[in-house]
Amino acid sequence: MNQAGPPLVLANGRFIDPASGREEGGDLVAEAGVIRGFGHAVRGSRPDGATVVDCRGMVVAPGLIDMRAFVGEPGAEHRETLASASRAAAAGGVTTVVCMPDTHPPVDDPAVVDFLIRRARDAAIVRMLPAAALTKGLKGSEMAEIRLLTEAGAVFLTDGARSVTNAQVMRRALTYARDFGGLIVHHCEDPDLVGDGVMNEGELASRLGLHGIPREAETIMLERDLRLVRLTGGRYHAAMISCADSLAIIERARSDGLDVTCGVSINSLTLNENDIGPYRTFLKLSPPLRHEDDRLAMVEALAEGLVDVVVSDHNPQDVETKRLPFAECADGAIGLETMLAAGLRLVHAGELELAALLRSMSTRPAEILGLPQGRLAKGAPADLIVFDPDEPFVLDPATLHSRSKNTPFDEARLQGVVHHTVVAGAVVYSAG
Repeated sequence: MNQAGPPLVLANGRFIDPASGREEGGDLVAEAGVIRGFGHAVRGSRPDGATVVDCRGMVVAPGLIDMRAFVGEPGAEHRETLASASRAAAAGGVTTVVCMPDTHPPVDDPAVVDFLIRRARDAAIVRMLPAAALTKGLKGSEMAEIRLLTEAGAVFLTDGARSVTNAQVMRRALTYARDFGGLIVHHCEDPDLVGDGVMNEGELASRLGLHGIPREAETIMLERDLRLVRLTGGRYHAAMISCADSLAIIERARSDGLDVTCGVSINSLTLNENDIGPYRTFLKLSPPLRHEDDRLAMVEALAEGLVDVVVSDHNPQDVETKRLPFAECADGAIGLETMLAAGLRLVHAGELELAALLRSMSTRPAEILGLPQGRLAKGAPADLIVFDPDEPFVLDPATLHSRSKNTPFDEARLQGVVHHTVVAGAVVYSAG
């Protein structure tokens, strides 16, 4: 990752700090990798040798933090590498990416954590942080050395796209992680209830002739997990919820004082099961796209703060795994580069305030992970994004920086173009 260079001035911008709710015009000065000040008070300030970027007509906000991205390295570099994922992230305004442990080998050994940290330092242009496996080999039967993995640099423990069905293993992990403040992040989906389902269970699945996945596959697993959190007192984050019933479960747990947070995929916020249309395999996801009523409930919960974070659920797949019949293709879509523009659909539709969207993509992830990023404040890391929220474009997959092109927004009309991405005070991306 690039180191801080000369002083940087972002001039004439509209600055939004979702952490404090502060919004004003002026300039921002960054030096030695941190913010020295912003707003009217520093307008016109120009440190010697500073690089000046004119941000007139654009929003300046904390860089986005994506808590869920699948990167092929090590073992599946043909799908994605740390370098290519970091370029896609930078182009989408994402300055910190948490990489899932579903690799080959899986991230269940401190040596693999160390490899990823060193590899990202050498190859990536944004911050790439490893998550480590919750169970050995991601098999769900034996707890991994989660304390050693955390001490090696893993930001939380998860089995990625796999659910831990053994309640005793999950109880032990929550108990053990509690003693050193470790965070357990879980994919809430009962594989037995999923069965051979490939999309949301309901009338549309029946009409398409596809096996459905009931909402109960998610809610039963989530309910079990939160009862175990109540039993153990552990820290828990539901990686992605997708239906209104799950929101009621989260709300009840919060009211009972449990240390519980949750995320939602940008896809579940902006798309629904009808978008699958003529068996569009790029929209086969896990959890599946739900009914429009569920999507609206998710957006409302995000606006109210019940849902904490929005993730890209970036999951690159190549043509051999996606250009298949819908029921046979792999789950997943890429999203690092389109997460912000897709989220701005909600803002332009009047469903969500811009500050609330930015908070869910920067401030709250930083708070949950204990990172100093996610805010505009004196002394905070100068990880920043400069974007025009109104600038329209049509997404051409060929222009995306990811090695894979399985985007659900192929040829979609979007608004919101990232013009500059700054990491540690250095500009790592500028739109052509």
